[in-house]
Amino acid sequence: MLENLFIFLTVTSPKIKRKLWRLWYDFLAKSYQKKDWEFMNYGFADINNQLKPLNLSAEESQNKYFIQLYQKVSSITDLKNKKVLEIGSGRGGGSFFIAKYLSPQEIIGIDISQENIALSKQLYQLPNLSYQTGDSENLPFADNFFDIILNVESSHCYGSMDKFLAEVHRVLKPNGLFSWADLRPINDLKKLEASLSKSDLILLKKENITTNVIKALELIDELKRDKINKNVPTILRHTFSEFAGVKNSKIYNGFAEGNLVYLTAILQKKDS
Repeated sequence: MLENLFIFLTVTSPKIKRKLWRLWYDFLAKSYQKKDWEFMNYGFADINNQLKPLNLSAEESQNKYFIQLYQKVSSITDLKNKKVLEIGSGRGGGSFFIAKYLSPQEIIGIDISQENIALSKQLYQLPNLSYQTGDSENLPFADNFFDIILNVESSHCYGSMDKFLAEVHRVLKPNGLFSWADLRPINDLKKLEASLSKSDLILLKKENITTNVIKALELIDELKRDKINKNVPTILRHTFSEFAGVKNSKIYNGFAEGNLVYLTAILQKKDS
């Protein structure tokens, strides 16, 4: 099956992994350019009422659970008047949400996929928002540049978590905060822990939000299936369903059976 080949190639080597993910996201951006697919995360259901209510429009409310994951990640501090970077901005919806609702001085969304960046620029325009092509392991910014860096469900695509964290540390201002969220196979947790512990960033908090993600996947399952059935050619529907994490997909079952976990972490750069 196509999705099995895709999964196999993503774990062969860092170079192949990076290239394949970039090609995959270029393909998705070229294939579907409508504004009704703004987010590429698995969502967060606010089971314990952790988040502040938002006055979303009817159109935005369809993306409630995807937005709530961004709320969760960005709730580490007040972003008002801060210089913010999102690494792995995808189709641009997350950076747009932050620019519109959280009032940063500036937010830049970067992504390795040129097609994603072109699509983001086409779909979203705000004075405090910009997008540019960028490599997570070689960030195109000066040292000590950002107050806040966000990374949502993207780092599993990278060739080296260690290089990524080193770059985050480099471009963060002293005392700057890095907020991260992503999924990992349970067998990769020791490797992740090692990367976090040996980086120059201070780990302030780590949280397992797998239960919230499973609930979000269940709540948005019907909407995802409907969009896939209406917009994706029959031959590709199974692959897209697997990628989207619909019920009984490998992703969904991985979370439900405990083979995959979804984590968030907050890290800080030491004051020099």
